[in-house]
Amino acid sequence: MAYKADEDYDYLFKVVLIGDSGVGKTNLLSRFARNEFSSESKSTIGVEFATRTIRVDEKLVKAQIWDTAGQERYRAITSAYYRGAAGALVVYDVTRHITFENVERWMKELKNHTDANTVIMLLGNKADLRHIRAVSVEDAQAFAQQERAFFMETSALESMNVETAFTEVLTQIYHVVSKKVLDLGDDPSAVPKGQTINIGADDDVQAAKKTGCCAE
Repeated sequence: MAYKADEDYDYLFKVVLIGDSGVGKTNLLSRFARNEFSSESKSTIGVEFATRTIRVDEKLVKAQIWDTAGQERYRAITSAYYRGAAGALVVYDVTRHITFENVERWMKELKNHTDANTVIMLLGNKADLRHIRAVSVEDAQAFAQQERAFFMETSALESMNVETAFTEVLTQIYHVVSKKVLDLGDDPSAVPKGQTINIGADDDVQAAKKTGCCAE
């Protein structure tokens, strides 16, 4: 966290993207940071990052988002980059069940390397591939609730919920930090977790998934 180091932002938050190789982490990052998508993106080597500034409660919040390689041989390298992360998006591919199964391992690694107040969101990416879905929304929601994490399905291709997912994580980080600053006597870990973040009631959630209403 930094306070107006160059008058461009009020807060600087580090957020990490983790998950198996090929789940779409790089395209999620490029969609949020630059509104770009590449169908020919290659596996990330080591770590890359991008930044974007958004407004939260009249404050400028700058996100420094790290895209960590998902391949096993890079995990020893990327583990160091968890340090200082205020938030994390744990990504799986809704069409490949093994990537969802591996989320448990990624969650464990994340929690071993980050603060207890780190805001975590589980993202089921490639939701546009509805005809070959392998992971149900219900299973993912149940797992997220068990892990006290937020949950959302996204499509980097269709830009569905990408903006909403990143913005929600940054907003929740801001609330955690604000609570620490304003009321150190309370437990800052009391951030509301274990809920699906979307536009409203269950019917609206389903509508969002069908229409991509939360796209940029």
